[in-house]
Amino acid sequence: MKKKMSVSNKVLLILCFMYFITYIDRVNISIAAPFMQDDLKLSATQMGLILSAFAYPYAFLQIFGGWAGDKLGPRKTLSIVSVIWAVTTALTGAVTGVVSAVLARVGLGIGEGAAFPTATQAMSKWLPEDKRGFGQGITHSFSRLGNAASPPLIAFIIVALGWRASFYIMGAISLLWTVAWLWYFRDNPKDHPKMTKEELATLPPHATNEQKQKKSVPWKKLSKRILPVTLVDFCYGWTLWVYLTWLPSFLFTSYGLDIKSSALFAAGILFAGVIGDTLGGVFSDSIYRKTNNIKLARRVMLVIGLSGSFIFLLPTLFVHDLIFIAISMSLAFFFLELCNAVLWAIPMDIAPEHAGVASGMMNTGFGIAGMLSPLLFGFLIDVTGNWEVPFIASIVLLFIGILVTFKIDPSNKITSAES
Repeated sequence: MKKKMSVSNKVLLILCFMYFITYIDRVNISIAAPFMQDDLKLSATQMGLILSAFAYPYAFLQIFGGWAGDKLGPRKTLSIVSVIWAVTTALTGAVTGVVSAVLARVGLGIGEGAAFPTATQAMSKWLPEDKRGFGQGITHSFSRLGNAASPPLIAFIIVALGWRASFYIMGAISLLWTVAWLWYFRDNPKDHPKMTKEELATLPPHATNEQKQKKSVPWKKLSKRILPVTLVDFCYGWTLWVYLTWLPSFLFTSYGLDIKSSALFAAGILFAGVIGDTLGGVFSDSIYRKTNNIKLARRVMLVIGLSGSFIFLLPTLFVHDLIFIAISMSLAFFFLELCNAVLWAIPMDIAPEHAGVASGMMNTGFGIAGMLSPLLFGFLIDVTGNWEVPFIASIVLLFIGILVTFKIDPSNKITSAES
């Protein structure tokens, strides 16, 4: 007899689709970039400004968005922000120049700024403690699947209907997700009509609204414990943003590929992240179950991931062979993504009662990297005319991230008494 999917796994699946959709919404502009530049007469620096505009509100709304998710609940918060990112995605298809494009991307950053911290809050209540790495891994693997699917999918739409249509279609799909979320999700697992007593017993206890009001956020202690994670997330995020925003243009321009070929190569490289995301969380949870040492379980995967990415990005500085670089960048991206689930699991480890705020603090590093990385990458291309030069910053920051990892201690938890 076929076993039915549990309610918590169905919630996790809906969140997986959210991660998939949000990443297509945020990176589809990188596939459309060469056509936008040609249509709107934009320089690489102007395009870099547009690509980075998303990250400004995204970075600054991480903590507030996480706080809103903690206070208002994931159901209401994600419903509101998903409508915002759906509308602004569609509006990107109607831009006429730098100003309107920047405003549309800012709106998208506002919409998506609270999404992942709030989803982390949802997972902290809907997943057992020893499955947090897996939950973050599988959701983020769907985000990387969105990365990998974007180049061929968006390229097909662009060829068939034009670059503007790709934004209209994705905006409509985002609204459909909002409907599914409102219909199925409940803030308290106990309130779900399909929840059984057996399944509920495996989940963390759910705090009542009265209990939540009594628990103030220990901002000073929380920020001190999360700061090293934020710094590593910045180093990780710098390189990730290069992949998300400039990879198709890098292949398109540096190797003279047409849109279909560059999309296929980009998809192949980005698909390596799908595997890395999933395995990073699974391996980290496995180490934790075997050793009962959460510090070891999280640090080991971060060091392996950052080191591997550092090593396999080095050839971009010395080699100009399409196949070799595609393989090397795929391996670099695979190792980089071993870190992602671990970085998102650590805030839940440190502060399970404040998972939204804690993950928002952590992901602020990623947001700040997104503000700087795409813009400086485009600027360096304009100044040097060399696509390899901007990769130097990524390589240096990956090394710094390895060193800072040894300051992270997920075993140093924020207890209820400290709230």
